[in-house]
Amino acid sequence: MMDYGKLLGAHGLDALLISTPANVRYLSGFTAPKDGQVIVGQSGAILLTDGRYTVQAQQESRLPVRIAGREERPQVYAGLLGGRIGFEAAGLTYAQLETLRQQAPGEWVPTYGLIEQYRVRKSPEEIGHIRAAAQLADRALAHILPFLKPGAREIDIALELEFFLRKNGSEGVAFDTAVVSGPRTAMPHGSPSQRVLGPGDLVTLDFGAVIGGYCSDMTRTVGIGAVSQELKRMYRAVLEAQERALEAVGPGRIGKELDALARQVLEEKGYGPYFSHGLGHGVGLLIHEAPGLNKISEDTLEPGMVITIEPGVYIPDVGGVRIEDLVLVTEGGYEVLSQAPKGWLEL
Repeated sequence: MMDYGKLLGAHGLDALLISTPANVRYLSGFTAPKDGQVIVGQSGAILLTDGRYTVQAQQESRLPVRIAGREERPQVYAGLLGGRIGFEAAGLTYAQLETLRQQAPGEWVPTYGLIEQYRVRKSPEEIGHIRAAAQLADRALAHILPFLKPGAREIDIALELEFFLRKNGSEGVAFDTAVVSGPRTAMPHGSPSQRVLGPGDLVTLDFGAVIGGYCSDMTRTVGIGAVSQELKRMYRAVLEAQERALEAVGPGRIGKELDALARQVLEEKGYGPYFSHGLGHGVGLLIHEAPGLNKISEDTLEPGMVITIEPGVYIPDVGGVRIEDLVLVTEGGYEVLSQAPKGWLEL
């Protein structure tokens, strides 16, 4: 349980307003965090939401619940917020802050990453949710492979993939599902289109499940029928880069060091200019969170972090390959949570 008094004292605050949905859910367990806030005072924390969630909040929240509609909010804020009041700079618009200043006079102090610092290392319960989401994604990939054949549309594949996830327990999709084929695989985050798969295409699928509010993230690239030697060469280079970086994961490693390992492999193979994004990122309640793994990241890996390792190569008018695993950093190194095969596969 978080020591709220210690948190406030460490930052010289009398109160703290948490409005970022992921942080609201992290602290309270409330599954409609976009419609809630957490107010932290010296005596503890409460979840503030409105009458639409009276029953839901009481059932879900680990924190005491205060129900207040729009007309009652000014009195609540005035009564609970005063002195030096911290607010999440990333969680409020300027207009919202101006309104709060009128409702609760005090010194409003912007804060950065106060709750996020606790979310970086996952608890066993959080890891359990992420593991279950990764296992569901593995099942979804196995389900979708028979649908990848000439004549199938990208958009229909994405729909079938998402339907399987939802039908089998996912609370939604972790992010917009990416299904791209042929030359469109050169788009790192291309949306599914009406394009029809053809012989010789590569197909890249990037998707994730959500269990208990926690995300998974996995990418696989496969071939449809006989694929050109150049595309196979590209695949082998990305796989080698992915495995090189993966094998180096462990406590104490720096984000930019791992990124450099994968980048070096691709540069040696002649693909350096076509690796256009970072190696990976943290995953949790959000699909992108700390730590970062990229060219400039100084983030240090610690046990309990969950990260992606996902190098890629994207050549315009030719195609692209990305291979991504979800990885738990452990005391002794790492555990790969994505168990779907990633060797070269022609369907």
